[in-house]
Amino acid sequence: MEGTVSNVEVCHFAFTGQFDKLKECILSDKALACKIDQDGRTALHWACSAGHADIVELLLDLAVDVNLQDDALWTPLHIAASAGREGIVESLISKGAQLNSVNQNGCTPLHYAVSKDRYEIALLLLEKGSDPNVTDKYQSTPLHRASTMGNVRLIQLLLKQSASTNIQDSQGNTPLHLACDEDRVEAAKVLVENAASIYIENKEEKTPLQLAKGGLSNILRRIVEG
Repeated sequence: MEGTVSNVEVCHFAFTGQFDKLKECILSDKALACKIDQDGRTALHWACSAGHADIVELLLDLAVDVNLQDDALWTPLHIAASAGREGIVESLISKGAQLNSVNQNGCTPLHYAVSKDRYEIALLLLEKGSDPNVTDKYQSTPLHRASTMGNVRLIQLLLKQSASTNIQDSQGNTPLHLACDEDRVEAAKVLVENAASIYIENKEEKTPLQLAKGGLSNILRRIVEG
């Protein structure tokens, strides 16, 4: 298996999409469906990564553990959400995938869907019950990530699903701090229109208003003053 992604044959078959070989292998020994490789990953993790929906369905029909975490505590749902595998995300959820499972970085699948601009996956996760206010090891929410990128569409989606605008991360920054610091004008406007405070201080004793560049501070003041 030199040069492959996994030291376990069934995981290699799953990643490379060799459905028939994987099926033959598993039917000869069903325990192989749950065999863990050097990274703590099963064939399901690898099939989710590569986007092989037929292999995912086969493994799910064999009742493999849909919530097994690898060495970095990533579940198959983390991987599918990050990789943009919408159909697979749906299949995993239908089989009981835990929406708010966290990996070693404290991130849920929603964190990655937002970071990678996977709008449809983020929508699906939220509609099925993902927590929009869960914080990672840096105390950042998905809204922090969307705001840093200035992704207005995802910001609006998260706000519609009750994301809080004023949660502070480990540096004391709210999503609005990050939007202002990156000069994300439209993102900042949407946040302030949805009750984001322009006066909260971060650990450097800076408010979003103080971080706003150019005319953005005037725009935000006008919104707040009505």
